[in-house]
Amino acid sequence: MRILSVSELTQYIKEKFARDPLLANVWVKGEISNFKLHTSGHIYLTLKDRDSCLKTVMFRSRARNLVFRPENGMSVIIRGYLSVYERDGSYQLYAEEMEPEGIGALYIAFEQMKQKLAAQGLFAAERKRPLPRIPGTVGIVTSPTGAALQDMLKILRRRWPGLQVIVAPVLVQGQGAPPDICRAMEQLNRLPDVDVLIMGRGGGSLEELWAFNTEEVAWAIAGSRIPVISAVGHETDYTIADMVADLRAPTPSAAAEMVVPDHGDMTRYLSAIKQQMEKGLLNLVERKRQRLALAANQQTLQRPYLITGNRQQALDALTSSLERGTKLSLADKSAALSHLAGKLQVLSPLATLARGYSICSTPEGKVVTDAGSLTIGQRVQVRLNSGCADCSVEEVHQ
Repeated sequence: MRILSVSELTQYIKEKFARDPLLANVWVKGEISNFKLHTSGHIYLTLKDRDSCLKTVMFRSRARNLVFRPENGMSVIIRGYLSVYERDGSYQLYAEEMEPEGIGALYIAFEQMKQKLAAQGLFAAERKRPLPRIPGTVGIVTSPTGAALQDMLKILRRRWPGLQVIVAPVLVQGQGAPPDICRAMEQLNRLPDVDVLIMGRGGGSLEELWAFNTEEVAWAIAGSRIPVISAVGHETDYTIADMVADLRAPTPSAAAEMVVPDHGDMTRYLSAIKQQMEKGLLNLVERKRQRLALAANQQTLQRPYLITGNRQQALDALTSSLERGTKLSLADKSAALSHLAGKLQVLSPLATLARGYSICSTPEGKVVTDAGSLTIGQRVQVRLNSGCADCSVEEVHQ
């Protein structure tokens, strides 16, 4: 028989606790008693029900994330793990999360769904699409009998008269609400002219708003080709639909304010733009007029002959230069021509005739250079320096 020390037995039990998967991550509900917030920031309390109690500690690193202040008598749900506190030899709950019991189960489901969809990228900022500045048609997915619809319609008509609104009536709570909302979203997405969707309802408890925390509604929003504004409940309500939508509005009325500009504000804005444009145009005309007046006062415009006189003087100089150039060119060409004419004169047969020689040719114009080519009685023409003579050959001498 092995005899264990108290420490050994306590350690053995602690290891048993650590290896138990249920005790490693357990949700426990009960009523708070003996609540104490230590100066260290740790929380100590006893969680009890009608028959049992459980010592609980929440360390400062977890306690500072609480969004509410626990109090004695408050019913809560705590998630944590059980282990043995060796000094006292007792087991206790080490709390990691704590929520009021009224929304505890739904809170767990909400957190699980949020983590799942976040991992799938449905909340990514790059998915968010901008809203059209002035939509032509707005689709609304909400209850046909709720005050939220009437509030939105009233605001939309006041802010932008003539806006086309298509209402897709749906259940907004209960088991049938999620598929109803998804069908309405799909129907509106089939319409070609819808520019933006408002999906939402008035305030309610977490249970009443739960349809907007379901996975199927989240995917319907993500799959919409039309930008979606989520307007569920009041400003303090936050749903999965808000996280997936392209824009979250704190209330349905706020969504109506966001989706269209105020017609009066837009009219005043356009009027101001028009005035700015008119003022800018008048300023431009005035600047041009001043420049024209300044130019008209300049000496050259008052005495236009100064402009033409200068141009005329330049033209005269160019004309004189052209004339001189032409004369020089003609003189050079004339001298060259005379030189060539002299050479031609020296080589010309007429110069030979002038020195007393003559040229004899047949009637056909062939020059006779050999007396042997002639015959007695043949007619020839003799070219002299001045005139010519027709002759007949009487004798041929070689």
